[in-house]
Amino acid sequence: MGAFATWHPVLQALAATLFTWFVTALGAGVVFLTKNMSRRMLDVMLGFAAGVMTAASYWSLLAPAIEMSAHMGSLSWVPAAVGFVSGAVFLRLVDMFLPHLHLNAPMSEAEGVSTSWRRSTLLVAAITLHNIPEGLAVGVAFGAVAAGLPSATLAGAVALALGIGIQNFPEGTAVAVPLRREGFSRMRAFLYGQASGLVEPVAGVVGAAAVLVAQPILPYALAFAAGAMIFVVVEEVVPESQSSGNGDLATMGVIFGFTIMMVLDVALG
Repeated sequence: MGAFATWHPVLQALAATLFTWFVTALGAGVVFLTKNMSRRMLDVMLGFAAGVMTAASYWSLLAPAIEMSAHMGSLSWVPAAVGFVSGAVFLRLVDMFLPHLHLNAPMSEAEGVSTSWRRSTLLVAAITLHNIPEGLAVGVAFGAVAAGLPSATLAGAVALALGIGIQNFPEGTAVAVPLRREGFSRMRAFLYGQASGLVEPVAGVVGAAAVLVAQPILPYALAFAAGAMIFVVVEEVVPESQSSGNGDLATMGVIFGFTIMMVLDVALG
């Protein structure tokens, strides 16, 4: 990986999450090619994203958290369990209070506190909510490499960033195309779509810096990111992919995404 391996872990995390944001922007760029995308294709893409996130949660986050805990001399399941539950609870609290709206849902089904935000802003907020744990996961993974533990490798962190980046493509599309269909200009729909990924570099830098400052929290932080991602998968991504009668295709998307992320992590990590 050449010069990249010599960078400071925070810079590595920043570069990796800028890549994941860039792929989100590529997905949003679909609006320059078409105003419509079949709901079937979108559901398959969402299923793929769910599969990637699920596989990454175990191979890139939970499994290393358990192994690190064992090396640190503690009960290996404690940090993983505490961190995993904490991540899910954190996302549940954000979900309760952050105003957001799921794809294709009417305004009457907006979640979070009452707000005067427009539909477009609520849609972006929903995808932004997805991207918080993704950016955090990548940042923590690069921070773990700096800790020098055997289960944390630079190749594994890069594999995680690559997998998260791949599944960000449909997330950018999932915001931008519906906005274009509702009458937004191509440029405006694109800008809203890519904006949903801007939180990832912020979360990535915070995650990497946090574990560098306090290495004992590393296994908790890895499991925290895993719990947050699984919450998003079960609460939002999978239900959305199954809501339009394309359940079988969406499920095969999950299987394919899970397999791709598993192969990336095992082969590179």
